[in-house]
Amino acid sequence: MVDGPDNIVLSILRKIDQRTERMADDLQDLKVRVTSVEEGLAGVNRRLDRVEMRIDRIERRLEIADVH
Repeated sequence: MVDGPDNIVLSILRKIDQRTERMADDLQDLKVRVTSVEEGLAGVNRRLDRVEMRIDRIERRLEIADVH
């Protein structure tokens, strides 16, 4: 039997479904990776905050801090 219009449509829909599933998997992977980058950036920001506090303290001890 030759593929009729119904079979062609079903075949196309299956391909679309497979591609959609792959895109959903890729999107999930991207979400995980972005979350990891955000967590890493938050850690860097915390470290920079601590360094800034230490520099402020050093400047006060050396009496070279700007008076605000």
